[in-house]
Amino acid sequence: MNQQSVPPAPAPSSAPDTPLRVFILDDHEVVRRGVRDLLEAEEDIEVVGEAGDARQALARVPAVRPQVAVLDVRLGGADDDHEGIEVCRELRARMPELACLMLTSFDDDEALFDAIMAGAAGYVLKQIDGTALVHAVRTVAAGQSMLDPRTATRVMERLRDPARDPAAEAEPSELDRLSPREREVLDLIGDGLTNRQIADRLFLAEKTVKNRVSAILSKLGVGRRVQAAMVVERLKGQPRA
Repeated sequence: MNQQSVPPAPAPSSAPDTPLRVFILDDHEVVRRGVRDLLEAEEDIEVVGEAGDARQALARVPAVRPQVAVLDVRLGGADDDHEGIEVCRELRARMPELACLMLTSFDDDEALFDAIMAGAAGYVLKQIDGTALVHAVRTVAAGQSMLDPRTATRVMERLRDPARDPAAEAEPSELDRLSPREREVLDLIGDGLTNRQIADRLFLAEKTVKNRVSAILSKLGVGRRVQAAMVVERLKGQPRA
């Protein structure tokens, strides 16, 4: 695999008592084997299952309870096939704690945007090198988003430009569901702050911030912080109720 612009993963100082559990979905057996071999070479990662199609993945993932699912975006081979994203959406509905890392051969803006809205924690190209892929798996397992700066910029540009995303023209109502304090927290999420940084900024306990973030995601109807940040970007400049 070739180099993609993401930072290398730091090597763990020692293997944890409980390895990071990963599931792989890809319709190409050679790719599945390559990803499995790459991940299982790490002492802190265990591949607990794999599948070659959506039906197998939806049946097997809930049974083995992985922390991360590495999902191929295109399973059917057609240019407009994004079946892996639908798998992500369904798995996230059943298992909200699951982090989905989308893996694709194609640099596709539509698939990228749909994956984020389906609750994917990250989106990487198959040209990514092995070290960076391991880093991406560990990153999403830790509850962080795995989007390189160029990818994040493309998502934000789509949200800012109604001509590229007709849905962005709709009158926003999401903020009406939030309390003033939740709006403050949401703004800081949009600035990229962590829970600890938000707690320091607002003089709150970190656990309190975590609970408020969960409430915000629920009220906005989104599954991940990156989606909440996208809402902030879309609503910038709009009057608040």
